[in-house]
Amino acid sequence: MVDDVRAIWVVLGCVVCAGALLVGCTTAGAGSVGSKGVLEVVAGENFWGNLAAQLGGDRVHVTSIVSDPNTDPHEYESSPADARLFATANYVVLNGAGYDDWASRLLGAQPRAGRKVLTVATLLRKKDGDNPHFWYGPAYVFEVIDHITADYKALDPKQSSYFASRYEAVQEDLVPYRQWLVNIQQHFARTPVAATESIFQYLAQYLHLDLVTPYPFMKAVAEGNDPPTSSEATFEQQIQARAFDVLVYNVQTVTPLTTSIRQQSGQKNIPVVGVSETIQPPTATFEVWMDAQLNLLTHALQAQARAR
Repeated sequence: MVDDVRAIWVVLGCVVCAGALLVGCTTAGAGSVGSKGVLEVVAGENFWGNLAAQLGGDRVHVTSIVSDPNTDPHEYESSPADARLFATANYVVLNGAGYDDWASRLLGAQPRAGRKVLTVATLLRKKDGDNPHFWYGPAYVFEVIDHITADYKALDPKQSSYFASRYEAVQEDLVPYRQWLVNIQQHFARTPVAATESIFQYLAQYLHLDLVTPYPFMKAVAEGNDPPTSSEATFEQQIQARAFDVLVYNVQTVTPLTTSIRQQSGQKNIPVVGVSETIQPPTATFEVWMDAQLNLLTHALQAQARAR
């Protein structure tokens, strides 16, 4: 796992400073609408919080609750400080689909007139039990960006033109991200890949990669459960047969089983690409983080293509 995290951070190191200058570690401004004219925004996780900060610029103050690289967001336990943040927020962005139920409970206990809540799962017409890793689905990300901007304009209409300009700036910053996506689609469509959990499912679908790992295996690992024995056996058979070109490994959801899968893949000279649940390092922007991971994935796919 250490090697995977280091690989991500090395790629990020060349560009993270520029990203940090843009969003100020996912927060900007201070105060609240009606006092200093700034929206108080709380995001359950830093991937949505970072985008919310970029889209709001200096007209929002964003706090992302889950950002610790050593924390598995699935297992996060809320605190009284989190409750206070929700109680004073003008705008809240949650993931939903069971991913951050702790936040939904806090909101229910802290009613506030005029507070606007975006639950991404609801926006995307998803439900509990569906794969909750929406931020790894590019089409979903673009839809969330559109919706946050519309919500900002509704909450602070006088700043609509400013929010429109921030939207355009974020779209410009996402150009490299879109280019990575198109490049992989064009050159590696239908390439067989595997993943230790469902975090990679939406991205694989968008990239037209053939994700061959049994879904019950990925879903069980993502939910912290033991996978069905049959799915585990199938996965190990796929490794031995070199039935996929790249293994995508979640560096924030590590178990003895996923570690074994990673090691077995390495022994078969199958490249392993580490991805993280939340933005790593936390001072990076969403797009810099994603660009780095797509860079690593591209190089792994290229290496396997050259080896054939």
